[in-house]
Amino acid sequence: MSHSVVIPEAGAELPAIANPAALDGLARRRSSAASTLAEPGPSGETLQLMLRLATRAPDHGKLTPWRFIVLENPHKAQFVARLEALAEHRENAGKALAALVKLRNPPTSVAVISKTVEGKIPLWEQQLSAGAVCMNLLHAAHALGFGANWLTDWYAYDEAAMALLGLAPNERVAGFLHIGTQTEIPRERPRAELDALVGRWRPDASA
Repeated sequence: MSHSVVIPEAGAELPAIANPAALDGLARRRSSAASTLAEPGPSGETLQLMLRLATRAPDHGKLTPWRFIVLENPHKAQFVARLEALAEHRENAGKALAALVKLRNPPTSVAVISKTVEGKIPLWEQQLSAGAVCMNLLHAAHALGFGANWLTDWYAYDEAAMALLGLAPNERVAGFLHIGTQTEIPRERPRAELDALVGRWRPDASA
């Protein structure tokens, strides 16, 4: 499936333009349970577009402090099998094994890797940039008609699992983005009341 999305070239003017369709997409965004995602997943061309859109995230210092590891079958099944072997040796092996269904079932998973570098840009800002990439990828998947979920689990933090992904000492998993076709339609969940989350600073607020 081809999509007529024009990615601007460097130096192109990008004025702010009202986009009601984008607002509707934001309003309706809802994660799908990863275990319910099935084939077909995004094709190579479609996945490439998702990843390209995901990189359009704030990046203080233009460091590109993130990268992607795409997990697709048959190699994904081999990765899950190796995680199963690791799970059997964990303290709560049954729970660790059960968690892998969220990785096993979706046809496509993308590990977004945060890769920080020491320098003038705070590490926290670099990690936030990786989180923004995760959110962009989630939005891109939904905009292209796929169900998706952004998750971490024990294998995002387990040193042996991180070694399976080939992570360097300055890298960690920002999230696994699981993408596929919905087999169950999610329903809207309760959202926090905005009034409880919003404050406005006043000159005497810190007195």
